[in-house]
Amino acid sequence: MDTDGFTPWPADLEARYTAEGYWSDRVLGGVLRGDPARVALVAGDDRLTYADLSRRASRTAAGLLRLGIARGDRVVVQLPNTTGFVVTFLALVRIGAAPVLALPAHRESEIRYLCELSGARAYVCAERDGDFDYRAMARTLPVEHVIVDGDAEEFTPLASLDADPVEIEGPAPSDVGVFLLSGGTTGLPKLIPRTHRDYVYNLEASAEVCGFTRDTVYLVVLPAAHNFALACPGVLGVFATGGTVVLSPSGSPDEAFPLIERERATVCAVVPPIALLWLDAVTWQDEDLSSLELLQVGGAKFAAERAAEVPRVLGCQVQQVFGMAEGLLNYTRLDDPRDLVERTQGRPLSPADEIRVVDPDGAQVAPGEVGELLTRGPYTLRGYYRAPEHNARSFTPDGFYRTGDLVRRLPSGHLIVEGREKDQINRGGDKVSAEELENHLLTHPAIHDAAVVGLPDPMMGERTCAFLILRKGEKAPDLREIKDFLRGRGLAAYKFPDRLETADAFPRTPVGKISKKALAARLPG
Repeated sequence: MDTDGFTPWPADLEARYTAEGYWSDRVLGGVLRGDPARVALVAGDDRLTYADLSRRASRTAAGLLRLGIARGDRVVVQLPNTTGFVVTFLALVRIGAAPVLALPAHRESEIRYLCELSGARAYVCAERDGDFDYRAMARTLPVEHVIVDGDAEEFTPLASLDADPVEIEGPAPSDVGVFLLSGGTTGLPKLIPRTHRDYVYNLEASAEVCGFTRDTVYLVVLPAAHNFALACPGVLGVFATGGTVVLSPSGSPDEAFPLIERERATVCAVVPPIALLWLDAVTWQDEDLSSLELLQVGGAKFAAERAAEVPRVLGCQVQQVFGMAEGLLNYTRLDDPRDLVERTQGRPLSPADEIRVVDPDGAQVAPGEVGELLTRGPYTLRGYYRAPEHNARSFTPDGFYRTGDLVRRLPSGHLIVEGREKDQINRGGDKVSAEELENHLLTHPAIHDAAVVGLPDPMMGERTCAFLILRKGEKAPDLREIKDFLRGRGLAAYKFPDRLETADAFPRTPVGKISKKALAARLPG
């Protein structure tokens, strides 16, 4: 593996993580551990056993080697939730080529950047997404090979990479196994190098905490290329425990609910907007969701009031998940008291996760006080790939990652996320946490979802605007009503919104986060 631009763990921590059993010699290519005759993957019309899936991955790996893709190469993969994605991922990690996992929503700006930054040898894509033709974009990319799942036109069809299996040397556990993308809301994504050994620990420890077994039927509604859906515990955690993965094209109740009923899905991971939609959709959808045992909610803070609705409305347990593709994962535990499950975002996955909560000067705050979360551990990166200037800002001299998240830490170790360091509005010197105000607004009976942005103001510096998505059939509250409502909840008056706007949907970044920059741009100057 080309280690140029990769920041390794220091030798003392490497020795410790190995000696204490966090790191092993297992690699991502060996993650398929189910009974050969058991169904591993359901995707569209495909229904593959573990033996079928392993065979497909081995034959595709041989085809990639024949094409010239080898250990240490990087390959940008941009595929939807299909059999092709799973087979391509498994084939690449078996030969030791590192997939760079782009999302289906990315377009030429992001994909070209990822190809150039990673030095990718190849690009794997679908033929099209609605009206968008990935093949047209592929013609502009600086790669040697373009592989298309579908009608490939002049490119290499994914289906043609079918060759008799060959002996494969495979990667070392310390090699970079996969590149994930940073989830920042501005700028182009940064590359997050995850080694085989740290990502295997990530998915295995997560599967244990979340109670995954061979009886788990995991419905994937988020992009499978996203860290949450891939390895928290995700697709790979299911494979490692011998369960079944069911791929859905999206989280729409029209697509997801029938799959839950038909496949008797037991677990699903969603982001808060999907959870909110599902809580509403049960009133007009009639599918049987009784098999669902656990709904993981992550990607953004899930309001306590809404978390409390999940068991009552959907009939399953809720688990809050707070993590990042850079590493650190926090889960509420399955046996946590209801209060902790509803109002916290979990506690760290690993006993080796080191946590600091600090003020702007880097000093640790008092227990229970709000500060920025810093972390290091056996599955948290030590540096973004080929990003020395950004790394100088993002890591402390002793290797702690500056997450940018503002949290409070409880005596139990559970974290309550209070927002982002930069997701604050400076209203005449008073700091307003956008996330705090959003969570209060979400408790209003007419509001389905909320996003708060800061607007430039010549007198105050910034004023606060709340964008609202209304529940079906509800009338938009006016500003006076919202202020009275927030006053009744005991919120300080300086945190009240100065302006309200309604929206049918929120614009999102390519990694699925609300684009507050695009929301603010909707307003006149």
